[in-house]
Amino acid sequence: MDVANYNINDKTNRLIHERSPYLLQHAHNPIDWYPWTKEAFEKSKEEDKPIFLSIGYSTCRWCHNMNRECFQDDEVADLLNKYYISIKVDREERPDIDYVYMIFAEAISGNAGWPLTLLLTPDKKPFFAGTYFPKRSKKGMLGLVELLEKVKNLWQTRREDLIEESNEILKVVDANYNTLLKGNIHKDILNRAYKELESIFDEEFGGFSRRPKFPLPQYILFLLEYGEKFNDDRALYMAKYTLENMYKGGIFDHVGFGFYRYSIDNKWLVPHFEKMLYDNALLGIAYTRAYEITGKSIYRDVAEKIYKFVLNELASEEGGFYSALDAETEGEEGKYYTFEYNEIINLLGEEYGKVYCDYYNITQEGNFEGKNIPNLIGKDLEAISIDEMSKLDSIRDIILTYRNKRTKPFRDEKILTSWNGLMISSLAYGGKVFGNQIFIRKAKEAADFIISNLIDKEGNLLSIHIKEKSYNYGLLEDYAFFIYGLLVLYDVTNDKRYLEISKKLTDDMLELFGKKGALYYYSSLSEQLILRPKAIYDGAIPSGNAFALLVLGKLYRITKDINYYNVSQDIIKSYGGNINKNPTAYMYSILASLIYK
Repeated sequence: MDVANYNINDKTNRLIHERSPYLLQHAHNPIDWYPWTKEAFEKSKEEDKPIFLSIGYSTCRWCHNMNRECFQDDEVADLLNKYYISIKVDREERPDIDYVYMIFAEAISGNAGWPLTLLLTPDKKPFFAGTYFPKRSKKGMLGLVELLEKVKNLWQTRREDLIEESNEILKVVDANYNTLLKGNIHKDILNRAYKELESIFDEEFGGFSRRPKFPLPQYILFLLEYGEKFNDDRALYMAKYTLENMYKGGIFDHVGFGFYRYSIDNKWLVPHFEKMLYDNALLGIAYTRAYEITGKSIYRDVAEKIYKFVLNELASEEGGFYSALDAETEGEEGKYYTFEYNEIINLLGEEYGKVYCDYYNITQEGNFEGKNIPNLIGKDLEAISIDEMSKLDSIRDIILTYRNKRTKPFRDEKILTSWNGLMISSLAYGGKVFGNQIFIRKAKEAADFIISNLIDKEGNLLSIHIKEKSYNYGLLEDYAFFIYGLLVLYDVTNDKRYLEISKKLTDDMLELFGKKGALYYYSSLSEQLILRPKAIYDGAIPSGNAFALLVLGKLYRITKDINYYNVSQDIIKSYGGNINKNPTAYMYSILASLIYK
């Protein structure tokens, strides 16, 4: 695991002893960082200093920017070391901490993202939240130096006010976020969800927003299921048009395959160049399902390319899957993935170079900061002959070999139980639909790796594996996503071992995360934070409760045990009112409800 690009001197702080790649990226900062430990909060109380909490992850572009601008800076470090206790958290290592403080950030500032920046009392209660800060104020953005100076003065002169404010924030957030709206899902929920998606559908480029534009596989999967169930061509069209335009765009890597996180424009051209395991797992499911329903080879082709990327770039020798690839190399976003026109011509020669550049929209002027993101926007994918495609594939192999000689993006080699669960289900499903035994074998290897390495002696599922060590009690998404993966694998292989482990882990999940209604985000075994929320709505990562519903539905269908059905109904009714108010925020829960219809 190479973190050398982030080291600026030979001095180290406490983070040097951590396993997280993100924390190690900050181990050479002049800041006296603590990991999230009891020691840090005791020090805060002992020295009567507020907490500066910074949350991010290793492949986050703006986290890198703030590191370079602020955390490697001696002036910033001097302020933090004198007047604050500074704590650094990897959101992928501790999603529970991130989830809880993200709730507060949204409540305090109205928006949230990474890096997430908070100021806390020694009792862990937040009184300020923000995201990225430049070192000094510019272009209407508050600078970190000014913020730290201001809060330092307030802590010294109006400390009681800040503490009282933090107590009030906690009361309000606890009341608002832990009060779910009970009720049965309305009978017309499927039609309402469909109509909402239709109203926000981008007729020109597909997708369901303007910019930035996220793939949102839950919307696509819903439209595919709705279209098939009700024989609705419009629903199928929206799903298919979105899938095809995403693939044509630069959000798909046409050289090494796989999807980036999102597009910053409305036509899917310019991506944020990060590649995440969970995005590719969920999109693999969406493209595979589209092929299953329509029989169109384009969807099979894209799904297989997604899986080829994952197996080439994110598969560990141990059996599990790594987390992500960074967006930048050598401090420049997209440098690894983009090309100049003359670069392609010189590499391939005039004849083949022009063929490739014409097909993939590569020009002298470029489409991204003077360089080119290969894309198929405006191309008719069905117009190209098999011979022409074969030629382009041969050219692509040459370009990929050339690109592989560049400095590669940093790879985060955390193996996360939750994201592996999604990839296991995706590969197993794809393997079944496409008749590909390699996909199924790789899904089995990943499942067996988790079973062997991330279930402790007491039978508890753990959430993370790095450098031959597994640790942290599993969160709801670890249990729900992994069990779901095992059940899909059982469907595909009929190996009863996966079913038995699924049933045992499901019993544990219901015991550890709440016996009635929606399940808590973290278990009774985990560290108890200042808030114990119930994650019910979907973001880029599905809600743990939605996948718990999918798990219970699958188990009910397999075993006919009515208890699974009853528990699932208790869960979904506990936030049915939320679903009725805003269906598109709960698409995976709605998809889970289709199991019983």
